[in-house]
Amino acid sequence: MLRRTLLGIALTALLAPLAHAQTVDEIVAKYVQARGGLDKLKAVQSVRMTGRMTMGPGMEAPVMLEMVRPNKMRMEFTVQGMTGVQAYDGSTAWILMPFMGKKNPEAVPAEDAKRFEEQADMDGPLVDYKQKGNQVELMGKEPVEGTDAYKLKLTLKNGSVRYLYIDAENFLEIRTESKRTVQGTEVEMVGTPGDYKKVDGVMYPFSLESGMKGGQQTNKMTIDSIAVNLTIDPTQFAMPAVAHADSDNVSKTAAAGTGEMKKSQMEQGPARGSSTPDATKPAATRKATKKKSKAATAVKP
Repeated sequence: MLRRTLLGIALTALLAPLAHAQTVDEIVAKYVQARGGLDKLKAVQSVRMTGRMTMGPGMEAPVMLEMVRPNKMRMEFTVQGMTGVQAYDGSTAWILMPFMGKKNPEAVPAEDAKRFEEQADMDGPLVDYKQKGNQVELMGKEPVEGTDAYKLKLTLKNGSVRYLYIDAENFLEIRTESKRTVQGTEVEMVGTPGDYKKVDGVMYPFSLESGMKGGQQTNKMTIDSIAVNLTIDPTQFAMPAVAHADSDNVSKTAAAGTGEMKKSQMEQGPARGSSTPDATKPAATRKATKKKSKAATAVKP
């Protein structure tokens, strides 16, 4: 009897990690399905999003984000009549900050380059996470603005760590948390995606609030229109040759400009979708969408 008991305990201990892994994979699988399914996600080869970024009272910047597989991203934003750029071509991350007095594009510091690389992942870090070299752990369940959510710890291949909160009812992402270095100081950042809509069979958040955890000021990005599978010139993602000579010597001004823009970046990846969202959704999806949209506009991290 004792031998059987010990054997049972040993088997439980051995199988527990497997059961935990299956639970994580089940959550991720439901998340992928809630987004529209792997086939629908992979069918999107390019995305162009236009919208507005609100960065404090009376300060709104038009934004355009373009993404092309594999891992290319370019964001343009207009401030005081000048257009800034943040881009990643699959290997080099660079910025152009004319309102910071810099007329030429410059490579960004290595730590910021990680963030650009993350944002260039069109599908998001949970899709095909094992193939990408990412690790996912289930930390339990926690309420987010009254909604039960699975808390996942995501460790990216590049070493970055973030926490994702997946709605336990509709399995869409409703909150992200991470740590970043802003102007030399490590801060906790919170992102709240919401206003989910189905476009070309895929669910995308059309709004995102972000800011420092516990802070009073938040930035909000509102997506007005999105088009998918357009022909986008891939050369625009590469840093112009004029700046390559200085790519190993990033100026303090450029780094400061990047730091200022950290607060206005989309956390798990930007909202993705199409300019004409599907009007017909299941009742449960509409209910979840309305609830997440309300959370996105009410939460002030």
